[in-house]
Amino acid sequence: MRKAQCMAWLFLLLFSQARALNAAEYAVGADLSFLKQAEDKGKVFKDGGVAKPGLEIFKDHGYNWIRLRLFHTPTDLPNNLDYTIALAKSAKQLGFRFLLDYHYSDTWADPGKQFIPKAWEGMTHPQLVKAVFEYTKQTTAAFRDAGVLPDMVQIGNEITNGMMWPDGRLPGNWNNFAELVNAGIAGVEAGKGPEARPRIMIHIDRGGDKVRTKEFFDKLNSYRVNYDVIGQSYYPWWHGSLNDLRENMVFMAKEYKKDIIVVEAAYNWTPTEYKKQPGPFPESPEGQKEFLEGVNRVVQETPDGLGKGIFWWEPAVAGPLGSRGFFDEGGNALPVISTFDKFTRH
Repeated sequence: MRKAQCMAWLFLLLFSQARALNAAEYAVGADLSFLKQAEDKGKVFKDGGVAKPGLEIFKDHGYNWIRLRLFHTPTDLPNNLDYTIALAKSAKQLGFRFLLDYHYSDTWADPGKQFIPKAWEGMTHPQLVKAVFEYTKQTTAAFRDAGVLPDMVQIGNEITNGMMWPDGRLPGNWNNFAELVNAGIAGVEAGKGPEARPRIMIHIDRGGDKVRTKEFFDKLNSYRVNYDVIGQSYYPWWHGSLNDLRENMVFMAKEYKKDIIVVEAAYNWTPTEYKKQPGPFPESPEGQKEFLEGVNRVVQETPDGLGKGIFWWEPAVAGPLGSRGFFDEGGNALPVISTFDKFTRH
């Protein structure tokens, strides 16, 4: 009996290690949180003139990760729990790995706004910590029960200035903020059941800013937060040049020795951000592809192999942000879709 128990324990250990190694492979990723909504409304995406489900187009071009955001109780946006589980199921059926992005808000959370969910308004700090734990536990368990436990989880979105304001706003409330982050991580652990814990990402918006990156992660690490991956946003009109990104990637790799993912990046295929001054690349279909190739080179050249991937932010979105997408007004795939073909095709 004891020998059988030892063999079972060894099998579980090896399975967990294999899952962790797989999760650490290079991520060719896309945040496709609006994809299901677009297709449900009748949007048709085409590759080479042939209509296909959007997820299949990305899979055909080497994409292996999908990132999906989750809002607590959204009113104007689709990204609630049921919607996100349904999209995660479609992605998992095609073999995608899945990064879940907790916003801990009913709407967009970013460095300029971190609105607390309406359901949590008026809570004391201890009540809020408990709410974060319970909510994260329950939703993680819901993904697990649906057969789509995430491979990686972000605790908050672009949390350079904290989250769940005013309680966890930085720089004034680091103790509160660290407790909220730890409550989210503990919730993932509690909700995963017997499976290996998803890798934990901490995501800030300072891709080209070594100084602010160091300030944030030095302080975070002083609280001994148990995370696995550093996530950075990188939009050149906000976050600096490719050389700034390269310098920061080298710094993070040498200083923190953790996996690093550029988890949000984008560039426009039609003039948008650089109408009054020249950009680093032309805002054209060809320039958009050149940008992604450039960012990918920087990530892959990160010391010690710690650059672990890149995610494009919303390549299948309509409306005002469509100029950052991978498809023209007619739904036809742009040249950028083929960036990773040479890396992923045999």
